[in-house]
Amino acid sequence: MAAMIKTVSFGLLFAVVVGCSSESQVNESQGSVPNPLLYVNRFIEEAPEIFQVQFITTKGDFVLEVYSVWAPIGSARFYNLVKQGWYDGVRFHRVLEDFTAGWGIHDDPYVNFVWQKELLPDDPSFESNTKGRISFARSGPHSRTTQVFVNYKDNSSLDNQFVPFGEVSTGMGVLENLYADYGDGPPRGDGVYQAMAIARGHEYFEEEFPKLDRILKATILGGTVLP
Repeated sequence: MAAMIKTVSFGLLFAVVVGCSSESQVNESQGSVPNPLLYVNRFIEEAPEIFQVQFITTKGDFVLEVYSVWAPIGSARFYNLVKQGWYDGVRFHRVLEDFTAGWGIHDDPYVNFVWQKELLPDDPSFESNTKGRISFARSGPHSRTTQVFVNYKDNSSLDNQFVPFGEVSTGMGVLENLYADYGDGPPRGDGVYQAMAIARGHEYFEEEFPKLDRILKATILGGTVLP
């Protein structure tokens, strides 16, 4: 059954990508501007040693402080994603009470397809997944892309898999108030099926999970370069 689901998911993803690719070619031939998020070679700016990110959401605002020394590779990816507007409009698709709140699947399936191939090598783990800290999600070694999560409690059991790169400085209550009634996705629950969300994007979210909270705008507030 699991193998069948995986086959259907990747088949659907392929079909969606082909369709989006054709649409992209048509748009370019008509002179419209391609989505800048597709140009991954632009996401290479060096991150400050410490920087703050403000997230304006449908539940309120929160601010993260990121420390590049904790996870240089992950923090640089996060800095560039935020600066280029990657998270604007993205939904909190996996909110699990007393555990974590995750986001990072784009509404545009073609953007998702492109970034699924942009795998990051792992950072060494120096810090713990305590309450309020943020880490990249991963499915195995060197598999981080765009999805991140904030810990709702001290999750030290995650430390051997997920590397924190920052923490919530203000607005933890906003994160704790995100819509969570959909629960976890398959096979643990009936929440967002991530393969389907990646393949269908906006359409899937709107049809199946319309109550999810989302990010309206993410902005770099400032950064510090240490001597």
